[in-house]
Amino acid sequence: MDRDLSKLSIDPSVRERARLDRRVIVGVAVVAVAILTTILWFFVARRAVEVRVAVVREANPAQAAVLNASGYVTPRRRATVSAKVTGKVAQVLIDEGMQVKSGQVLARLDGVDAAAALRATQAQQAVAVAALDDLKVRLANTNKTLKRIRELNARKLVSDEDLDNAETAVASYEAQIKVAEEQVKAAERSTEVARQNLDNCVVRAPFDGIVVSKDAQPGEMVSPISAGGGYTRTGIATIVDMNSLEIEVDVNESYIARVRPGQRVEAVLDAYPDWQIPCRVRTVIPTADRQKATVKVRITFDELDPRILPDMGIKVSFLEGSIDSTAASSAASLALVPRDAVRLDGGRPYTFVVKDGRIERRAIKTGRESGSDLEILAGLRRGEQVVISSRGELHDGSRVSVAR
Repeated sequence: MDRDLSKLSIDPSVRERARLDRRVIVGVAVVAVAILTTILWFFVARRAVEVRVAVVREANPAQAAVLNASGYVTPRRRATVSAKVTGKVAQVLIDEGMQVKSGQVLARLDGVDAAAALRATQAQQAVAVAALDDLKVRLANTNKTLKRIRELNARKLVSDEDLDNAETAVASYEAQIKVAEEQVKAAERSTEVARQNLDNCVVRAPFDGIVVSKDAQPGEMVSPISAGGGYTRTGIATIVDMNSLEIEVDVNESYIARVRPGQRVEAVLDAYPDWQIPCRVRTVIPTADRQKATVKVRITFDELDPRILPDMGIKVSFLEGSIDSTAASSAASLALVPRDAVRLDGGRPYTFVVKDGRIERRAIKTGRESGSDLEILAGLRRGEQVVISSRGELHDGSRVSVAR
């Protein structure tokens, strides 16, 4: 049977609708991709990059650093206070941060045994005194007897032997009294030792200071030599004389010739990077560490401040003498930043400045190096924050968060 194949052709209107549907689908997909890309870019752009910053410091207009070093704040007078005897802690009367005066009671040990020993020696002393008194009475009576016998012997009423016996008795009692007196002195010394042992149960502050560590609690054993084993404390507390705080730094022996006693020093605490503290070299310890090839230098603060605490990290710059007025006027506008804050782009230095939570790329002009710092001749002002490291890539205008 013949079929009409002309009826199998596709309607042109249907073909046109299919093309339109494909165009719509492609358009929707393109728009969706664009929207998704925009959203992703928006969130990435808003995500803050964590950065570490440093504060731009003003260069000293009259002096320049000849050497930089780092060290710690240390007290000249620090004492771990312990009892002189081994015993159990009965009371602890101090806590961390408490100010104490010289001679103030810090703790008391259990003094029952020491008190009993004192009472025993006092009793022995009383017995010795009583024995001495008895001998003195006997001597007085013997002297009277001797006097009478001498009178009778002079009248030939008693023999010379009786006189000799009476004199011997007096001499014997005198010798016994001397022995008794020494026994009394020995008993007094024993009493003093026992009283001192009892007083040793009281732990006192050796000087004025602040308690920085409380090392024992009531009920624990303490001993200056840890005679009780691993569970015995060796100290009650650690006291620091805050008026004796100074800086201790290790200077490489290759540069120690640049340091001299009395030299001016500028110190910056790690906790307060924008606070410059005037100091001076107190002494250079006259010996070197052969393992580290360093020499220890001690530096004193011109003026102490409550913010300065023992064992704080600190950086110091040893300063040279005065420079001429021309150099001083040119140095007045200089700024100092760590070398890590300066970057190069095609040989041109720049840095990232943190401002209102965003990054500002800024071209700068650099000068000479000053230890671990770099002089900035132009482009930065004192007090601005510059990035020294980051946990992501930085661009001009990037959002950042400052690491604490």
